[in-house]
Order: sequence, then structure tokens, then C-alpha cells
Amino acid sequence: MSMYPAAADPVTTKLTRADGTPIRVLAVDDEASLTDLIKMALRYEGWDVQTAATGHEALARAREFRPDVVVLDIMLPDLDGMSVLHRLRADGDDVPVLFLTAKDALDDRIAGLTAGGDDYVTKPFSLEEVVARLRGLIRRTAQSSLASDSIITVGDLVIDEDSYEVTRGGEPIELTATEFELLRYLMRNPRRVLSKPQILDRVWSYEFDGKASVVELYISYLRKKIDAGREPMIHTVRGAGYMLKAV
Repeated sequence: MSMYPAAADPVTTKLTRADGTPIRVLAVDDEASLTDLIKMALRYEGWDVQTAATGHEALARAREFRPDVVVLDIMLPDLDGMSVLHRLRADGDDVPVLFLTAKDALDDRIAGLTAGGDDYVTKPFSLEEVVARLRGLIRRTAQSSLASDSIITVGDLVIDEDSYEVTRGGEPIELTATEFELLRYLMRNPRRVLSKPQILDRVWSYEFDGKASVVELYISYLRKKIDAGREPMIHTVRGAGYMLKAV
């Protein structure tokens, strides 16, 4: 997947691919009126947008169009969004995914994110929020790939920002784009307590409407992948934030 330069101003700066061509977005929802609105908003950003109304159509479009980011409804008439995502990942496609969901239960959000999605919005949502989330995903992906010193090591935990690889004790660990960026931030600040607002500002790069619980959610994902069956490296400092330190 092509990378993009990080925008200095997320509101006024146009984001493009590294070669200057428009960012490619695939919007998947069985409500044509909704995908039309998303297409209109993203084309205003100067992006190239294609749409799909079913899971099978989404998979075919993804293989042909090679999008840089996907907006994916969970409830589709054939394959559900999570099944679509599983098939994309099985094909080796690590494209960032923003889930659309009408479900409010936290369990549903957790299921979507642990399936390999990178972010979510709950219907009804504003088009401005969708654009902001997509900009955040694109910028995080770019920042992860364009770092100058690509290898970061804390104890037996290693990430390579060029290859997007993570290992602990030599064992590979698979992370989503958002999980990778969160871990990168923690590893660039070892033994430093990082507050939830700091993490939201750095990792999500936009105002998250005070939903600091998303930080707790992603920290729990990292712990399951990084610390599972090992001496923990990610620590909660009660009332202050989170800290990563070598064992």
C-alpha cells in the first residue's frame, strides 16, 4: 500500500498519496443514500471514492481498486463487515478500516476492533467525523512508515517502523495500524507516564469527544498481544495514565 505525507494541518491541508495522486477510499454500505453522502464529502477532500453495497462486491472492488482506506458497514446483506475484513486480512491486505455500526453495545465495538479494524463510528454520525477519522487513519499509517529511525527496542520488545513488524522475545506479533501507532508512542517514551489525553492527541490526532475509554480499550488489546503469557511491560499508573517499561 502506498504511503502518504503527514499533513501539518489536518483541517486545511489536502492529503494525497506519495505520488501526488488522490487517496483511494472504498465505502461499503447497503444504503445507497449513505454511500452517496460519504462519496460527496470525500470527493470534496479531493479523494477518489468507489462504493460497494454488499460484502462480495466490496471484496471484488478492494482487489481491483486497491484502496488506501476502507469505510465498512458491519451489517451487510450477504457477508457481514467482519467477515469481509477477515477475508481482506487473509489475502494479506492490511488496509486501514473504519467500521460503521448502528450497534451501541461496547461488546460489538470490541468485536469489530479485535477483528482487525482500526476505528469505528456509530450511526448516526456526522460526515465531518467520518472525514476526521479517515484523516487520522491515513496520517497514522504514514507516520508509522516514514519514521527516520525505523527500529525501536525496549527490553525484548522490538518494532520496525519500515516493515511494520513487531516481535517480543523474537516471536512475531500481529497488530492493526492503530495498535501499532499506540505501541510506537509508548515505546518512544519508555518509563514515562502518558495520560489518556496525551495518547488521544498523539495517536488519534483529533478531538475524540472526550471518549477516553477508547484508550483503555486499545491498551487492553496491546496487553493481550504484547504481555500475554509474559512478564507485563504495559503498566497502569492509577489516576495518571500508562507506562511501558522493560522487564
